[in-house]
Amino acid sequence: MTTTAKYLRFEAEGREKYGFLDGDKVRELAGHYVRTAVLTGVEYEFAKVKVLSPTVPSKVICIGLNYKAHAEERGKQLPEEPMMFLKPPSSIIGTGEEIVLPDIAKDVEYEGELAVVIGKRAYQVSAADAAQHVFGVTVLNDVSERYYQAKDGQWGRAKGFHTFCPLGPYVVSGLDYQNLQLETKINGVVKQSSSTADMIFTVNELVAFASQVMILEPGDILTTGTPAGVGPLRKGDLCEITLEGVGTLTNRVRA
Repeated sequence: MTTTAKYLRFEAEGREKYGFLDGDKVRELAGHYVRTAVLTGVEYEFAKVKVLSPTVPSKVICIGLNYKAHAEERGKQLPEEPMMFLKPPSSIIGTGEEIVLPDIAKDVEYEGELAVVIGKRAYQVSAADAAQHVFGVTVLNDVSERYYQAKDGQWGRAKGFHTFCPLGPYVVSGLDYQNLQLETKINGVVKQSSSTADMIFTVNELVAFASQVMILEPGDILTTGTPAGVGPLRKGDLCEITLEGVGTLTNRVRA
């Protein structure tokens, strides 16, 4: 059986740190978990630290229309190749932070997704070798403004607003990431419920595909598309996205 571990980026004593959960304690690492397993010997009570977004990537690579049912609900044909786009790392927020609706927003929606954290530099790797470049998985909300997504014809503005990339709360290694339940709730009501087994292109295929175009650096994010059930985000909504084995990404919405 593969051993799993739950890693995080957190704030303690006024400083940003990396570590992993050990019961009700956080054990501090000497650096980013993708680069070192060396412990500092310092422990913190989990209840007394602030959980931050789990990584600070050089890029956030996203995939559209990677679940058949979602493509159908959007009225789109199934892609022959992955549909790849980018979100700015500056749009990342952590669990517990607020999604801010822009003044110019007309139609904002949530998209609960499994996101991969790259652990080993990858360039032009094969799908067969891709798994060795994956450190673990986390949860991402690909918040999207549909009016501008349709109007602009490309997705940079619609997907790139400040706070439109909630990420976290943890990164978990050792999971069977192609067989995990993914669920989104809005104000306690289940809106999305699916399995990562329903992806059109697998995680390993997506890593390989992206690596043919750009270098994937340790700590980078590759998110894998959303299942059916996307819907509106409105002022005051509480969005909770749960990935089996990882945890729940929780964000309130404000205008």
